[in-house]
Amino acid sequence: MGNAANATGLALLMTGDREGAAQWLARAADRWRDSYADAPAGSWGRLIGAIEARILADDWVGAERDAQWAIDERAAEAESPIGRDAACLALLVLGRWREARVLADGIRTHEGFPTDVADALAFIAAEDVVGYTEAVESVLESFETRTEYLEDVPVADTVLVLQALARRRGIDVELESPLLPPA
Repeated sequence: MGNAANATGLALLMTGDREGAAQWLARAADRWRDSYADAPAGSWGRLIGAIEARILADDWVGAERDAQWAIDERAAEAESPIGRDAACLALLVLGRWREARVLADGIRTHEGFPTDVADALAFIAAEDVVGYTEAVESVLESFETRTEYLEDVPVADTVLVLQALARRRGIDVELESPLLPPA
């Protein structure tokens, strides 16, 4: 149910209906939170999804609450790079830059984790505008060259989340793509 609500929210975001998108993204975050207790151990995607949905909904109070939830679940101590990604996102939302940078640096070298995403996280934490610009452009290019998307909704959602986090850090990079919503 969280995935379906997220897909609806992303589709509305792409049409420019930010209010409708925010409502559906909040539903997605709530469903992922609700289902986490019954999920198998290591279901870090639910925490990531909840944090990202709140960010995309421009609900920073909710994002901070879900970020603290990820920290409380000990995502930073996960063996999985996905768990550490959840913790890194959480730390960025909470403005804990130094801790986020350490985690991002660790997942940057983990085989199987998208290096450009980890680079973007690290560069946001380090407040490195040039590094971030190159990394987020690479992430966007990876979306533009795909043929498959989550829930079949062609949206560069990771880029949108990175851009929102970067703006909170004072980094503003202009990007254009058919996979990004209208300005």
